[in-house]
Amino acid sequence: MSEAAALGLARTACAERSWAEAHRHYCAADLAEGLSSADLESFAQVCALVGNDDGCVSLLDRAYHQRLEHAEREQAAECAFWLGFNLMNQGQMGPAGGWLGRAENLASPESSGSPLRGLLILPAALQALMQGDGATALALFSQAQDVGRSSGQPELLALSGLGIGQSKIAVGECAAGLAKLDEVMVAVAAGEVSPIVSGLVYCAVIIACHDTFDVRRAAEWTGALSRWCDAQPDLVPFRGECLVHRAQILILNGEWHEATKQVDLACHRLATPPGQPGIGMAYYESGELHRLRGEYAAAENSYRRASACGHEIQPGFALLRLAQGRVDAALSGISRALEEPGQEPQRPRALAVFVEIALAAGHVAHARAAADELVGVAAGGDARLLQAMSKQAIGEVLLAEGRPREALDELRRASDIWRGLGAPYQGARVRVLQGGCCRELGDLDAAHMEFDAAAAVFGQLGATPEAKAVQDMVTSSVVTEPGGLTQREIQVLRAVATGSTNREIAEVLFLSEKTIARHLSNIFSKLDISSRSAATAYAYQQGLM
Repeated sequence: MSEAAALGLARTACAERSWAEAHRHYCAADLAEGLSSADLESFAQVCALVGNDDGCVSLLDRAYHQRLEHAEREQAAECAFWLGFNLMNQGQMGPAGGWLGRAENLASPESSGSPLRGLLILPAALQALMQGDGATALALFSQAQDVGRSSGQPELLALSGLGIGQSKIAVGECAAGLAKLDEVMVAVAAGEVSPIVSGLVYCAVIIACHDTFDVRRAAEWTGALSRWCDAQPDLVPFRGECLVHRAQILILNGEWHEATKQVDLACHRLATPPGQPGIGMAYYESGELHRLRGEYAAAENSYRRASACGHEIQPGFALLRLAQGRVDAALSGISRALEEPGQEPQRPRALAVFVEIALAAGHVAHARAAADELVGVAAGGDARLLQAMSKQAIGEVLLAEGRPREALDELRRASDIWRGLGAPYQGARVRVLQGGCCRELGDLDAAHMEFDAAAAVFGQLGATPEAKAVQDMVTSSVVTEPGGLTQREIQVLRAVATGSTNREIAEVLFLSEKTIARHLSNIFSKLDISSRSAATAYAYQQGLM
């Protein structure tokens, strides 16, 4: 086959997004005779799309030197920028900085309005964003966007728009930031942007949606990314991340079997070539699924693999330790995560888990502080997921504080939101808490109904530990005393029989004195007695001591 024929087939394959075929024909054309600079750059992009990162860098290096030989300084500088950009995405920051420096040195002083000048603003803007300086990042990205608008360069418009959206979120303008990301995604979804930049933008926007707890947007753009990947069967990068993002939505929606298939496939695809950024996230989600099903050894293995890849394993690992009964280790792990710098997007999830673990450890005051902080975070936006998390956390704390009536009100609101989000596991966990409230209020029939409903959901999902825990709660709530006392009332009665005051009982049971007084009043009423001494006598007569 002649070079011209091979080159024509390569270009046709590129237009059809048949990347493996394009790669094969470009290889043939390159062997027959040297490619032009433009074709070398196109070939480099194809290499990146089929997972040949080294080939991509090598071809861009050739294109750069070829541009210089032809005295095409501006084009050589732009080639050097994209070479640095690709190396930066591979984590090779030293070589990336060197190539970006070359691009800067080659750029003509008269090219202030050229796309290259706008592109060269992006690294500094990204650095400011990563260092937490959202205001500086926003100013720089906006400057790059102005150049993009004047030059009409689609990649510059997309990358600068992405940065503006991320920066607005970073400075607290969440709604405006997400709206900007939607605007960028319209151009990407319409095919106006090159595949490499499109994939990067897709993943970055979905991560932003997850970080801002916008489940609806995350689901919509994850679906769009899935369709984009499915239309390019030969695509290697982004497909693994796409599977992980899809699995995250499936886990929330209770489709754990399908989520497991997606995560397993993602782990397989991201394992080769090594060093792909999404592999740690894939292992983490694998750990989550194993933990939820009670497969604790497999969960620990997945979390450890995620950690080895540099991915934060909290709050999932702390919940694993809690499930294993290692409460102190769980508390230490989640406390460390909350104190870790640079974890702000994950802080609300960590706060919600801290509440659960702190209550298990008996630290009601600390749980209250974390729940209050979570409520404050949720009040700063309109993310329904955050609203559900905060109301659930406050409900848990109110129940532990001995305020079941107030707790029940908050938990019912949380339950409504989880139901609207299509999150059956979280909804079932709230129903367990609601059952606890009903039990504390003396309505055992309602408590059993809540427990039964939750157990049914846990059984359908395969959440074995949760199903067993609910069954234990049902068993413990069965009235066994002649006087019709609940298990909590029996605890209070035993404490009274030892001579403890209401304050002392409250401290031991982590309840309020007001709640203890209410329990004591119920005990007196059920047993038809009127004094603590009579209650003590009853406890001894019934063999409760």
